[in-house]
Amino acid sequence: MANKLISEIPLPKSIANVFSARNISTAKDALSLTEFELMELLDVGLTEVRSALSQISEIVAPPYQTALSLMEQRFQNEHLGGHFPTGLKGLDAALCGGIPFGVLTELVGPAGIGKTQFCLKLSLLASLPTNYGGLDGRVIYIDVESKFSSRRLLEIGLRSFPEIFQMKEMAQEMAGRILVLRPTSLAEFTQSLEQIKVLLLQNQVKMLVIDSMAALVSGEHEQGARRQQTLSWHISFIKSLAEFSRIPVVVTNQVRSRNHDDASRYSFQVQSRDGAIETPMQYDSHLVAALGIQWAHAVTTRLVLEAKSGERFIKVAKSPISPPLAFPFHITSSGISLLSDDGKEVMGPEINAIHCQGHNEIINFGMEGLH
Repeated sequence: MANKLISEIPLPKSIANVFSARNISTAKDALSLTEFELMELLDVGLTEVRSALSQISEIVAPPYQTALSLMEQRFQNEHLGGHFPTGLKGLDAALCGGIPFGVLTELVGPAGIGKTQFCLKLSLLASLPTNYGGLDGRVIYIDVESKFSSRRLLEIGLRSFPEIFQMKEMAQEMAGRILVLRPTSLAEFTQSLEQIKVLLLQNQVKMLVIDSMAALVSGEHEQGARRQQTLSWHISFIKSLAEFSRIPVVVTNQVRSRNHDDASRYSFQVQSRDGAIETPMQYDSHLVAALGIQWAHAVTTRLVLEAKSGERFIKVAKSPISPPLAFPFHITSSGISLLSDDGKEVMGPEINAIHCQGHNEIINFGMEGLH
């Protein structure tokens, strides 16, 4: 709107002619000058200048919004997009219904903590008929690390929805709705993304899962700024897919060791009572999400899966609608299950910390008999 022509703005003809004669042709040209500069340039009085600037500003400036109108707009967007229930009652309540549509939801945590198990269950749920709480559509599952297991998927389905998966034809139909892509490089992944927009329309796709983005990037030879520049394109494209399709987009992320610069780079770092910034050495955890701060800002909801003292937790670390809450969970033959629907509020540095304490001990126990 800043480039709107002065001639298209309903100014008095006399003042419009003066603007034209002085080669002030756009709203930006006029608004870039002070009132006194315009008085001198146009050779008119202060009253005429203020009146003209007021009219130009009213035409090109974005309209203001009240808190009420923003709230109404949010409710309308949620009605159009909505949330997809995960089946985890406490987590769904915290997220006002589940995984949001039209934005990126990230699952981050150490290897073996349950990210893929969560993705399998979500994919299965999305494929189910609506009367079973599903989206009755196809799922695109980008399996970067070849962790997708059709056997495990059917086991989760049989344990969770025996009335459907005990019927061979129904089980085959539900499994057939999940389209698995396995790119072996960032170039192949880019091609997959470019094809997905078409698939979203042709195959009635209701969910996109990328497991995991960090694995693709870590396999590339580019380092530092060049890698971040490459990643920025993918971030923008994936976000546009979410907004374009209005479906849930779930992306898993790995963890890496924290370095000394991380605390100063993150805007959501916490100050101590004496005003000093908490440093990494003060944290109990020395892990952070991979892919960096640019990716962290791109995701709307971040769920951290972690282990502390031999117990697993799923933590709402970032959400526009939920306080930071942690829910204990375990993995059973039917997938991820919460041990309690009452989330424990997390505060301070713990919100963004990622723990892996006693993780090795609980992997063998939690996954026993699941494969």
